[in-house]
Amino acid sequence: MGKTKILLTFFFIASIQLTYSQGKYAVHYKFKPQENFSLENAGEFLTTKSIDRRDRQGILLDSLDLPISNRYVEVVLQNCETLLYNSKWMNASVVVANQVQVDAISNLDFVEKVEFVAPVGNPGGRIFRGIKGGNTLNLKFRLKSKKEASEVYDFQNSLLGIQDMHGEGFTGAGILVAVFDAGFLGVDQVEGFRHLFDNNQILATKDLVDMANPNVFTKSQHGTNVLSLIAANSPERLVSGAPDADYILCITEDVPTEYRIEEYNWLRAAEFADSLGVDIINSSLGYLDFDDPTMDYYAENLDGKTALISQAAAISAQKGILVVTSVGNYGGRGESSLTAPADAEGVLSIGSVDSNSNRSPFSSQGPNALGKVKPELTTFGQSVYMIRSNGVVGTGNGTSFSSPQIAALAAGLWQAKPEWSKDKLIAELLKSGTQANNPDSQLGYGIPNFLRAYYGEVLSVDEKTENSVWKIYPNPHEGTELFVLFGNSLEANFRLYDVSGTLVSEQGIRRDSNQDPFKVNLPFVGKGLYMVEVQSEAIVKRTKLIKR
Repeated sequence: MGKTKILLTFFFIASIQLTYSQGKYAVHYKFKPQENFSLENAGEFLTTKSIDRRDRQGILLDSLDLPISNRYVEVVLQNCETLLYNSKWMNASVVVANQVQVDAISNLDFVEKVEFVAPVGNPGGRIFRGIKGGNTLNLKFRLKSKKEASEVYDFQNSLLGIQDMHGEGFTGAGILVAVFDAGFLGVDQVEGFRHLFDNNQILATKDLVDMANPNVFTKSQHGTNVLSLIAANSPERLVSGAPDADYILCITEDVPTEYRIEEYNWLRAAEFADSLGVDIINSSLGYLDFDDPTMDYYAENLDGKTALISQAAAISAQKGILVVTSVGNYGGRGESSLTAPADAEGVLSIGSVDSNSNRSPFSSQGPNALGKVKPELTTFGQSVYMIRSNGVVGTGNGTSFSSPQIAALAAGLWQAKPEWSKDKLIAELLKSGTQANNPDSQLGYGIPNFLRAYYGEVLSVDEKTENSVWKIYPNPHEGTELFVLFGNSLEANFRLYDVSGTLVSEQGIRRDSNQDPFKVNLPFVGKGLYMVEVQSEAIVKRTKLIKR
């Protein structure tokens, strides 16, 4: 009996040593020969929606779109324990192998390099770690009253003009959004997400951390919190910007450990989402330091080209996908405290502000290593209202929770302007920011807004000031009475136009003293953007009026 115990113990220890002698490796290939696929028959490996997105934006298919060679895969399979997945964009396979197998694979004439990306198991890994770069900070969850809930989420929505967007009828319908995170615990059970299942709005799911796991509604509630800030539709708890969008949910983040395989997981998820025709990717994740310090990134590495996840985000952007990502929670380090992929070109990296629109102390700052303004945009990320995995609601801090709000805004705006390319969408969002004329590396272009982005180019008016006094208020406007400071005359003509240029109202206005404003009784008009024109003799002034 004693000998049996000794032998069992020996085999147990030996099995552990064998497990940890294996690792996960990325095998990169030199070439990409094709036996079965061609760009002329793209429908064999891309959906119609994916091809249509490229066609709509004038993006040509290229060699990155082609699958990797089956011949390579077959040979590598013979020289590894397991092949986890392939990446067509990087022309690579991610495998589990021991050192002898790695040596054999490295000597294959079609292999460019073999890169260690993670150990097998969790040797010395952290027992618990927050979501890097988009940390969930100081979560406080409790059930709130309907009135209290409405006040909180009305505020965070109002910064972006979400109520105005919904008032115009834009709720993300027809837009496909992918969310990459650590898990979506309880999403299939929480009332605020029920509509996603009732209406078949979750089109696909995939767990890239555990390929054998068919259920992404497990593991971590971080993705649940994030998804609630894009898709929730519970009037008594939270209504977010894009409840009618369709969704792809992918687990790419392995919470207990931090290795570069998570960048490859993100890459593969992006390829998967692209093949299904995704429009927007939200990534409330970021990478800077790892359990293996040799994998760490430093400020000089954050150039949008070094980190694999940044390369993947940039390729996604080149394919016409809008990537929205948290800028990171390393703000205490000062300038250039970004995390990858926030440094990538052609993406929107999102920072956090508090209720006074000041940068949250934890929100990472730019620029990236090439001097590009980062973050591009910011919004409320401090005491953000969200839904937990058990349906309880409350607040949390982090750029993780700024990013999905901007993704939701972008979904509604793209629904409103389907003719816009991804680059045009980004340009209009930046132009709508509160710091559009003076961006910096703390808040970027500031807080965007639906009405400014949607109507900005429709109403092109001259708002330059001259010697005469010119002001309308309140603006944004509610009610029926508007005040106009204009010129020195006692009489003027007032006109109100809608966004199509149609005259809505015209009236003569007068005042007793040129020191007083004109008082204008506006007709009842719907919410939206209008143009005000005031004329007195040869002087004409025009400006935009937001009606709430």
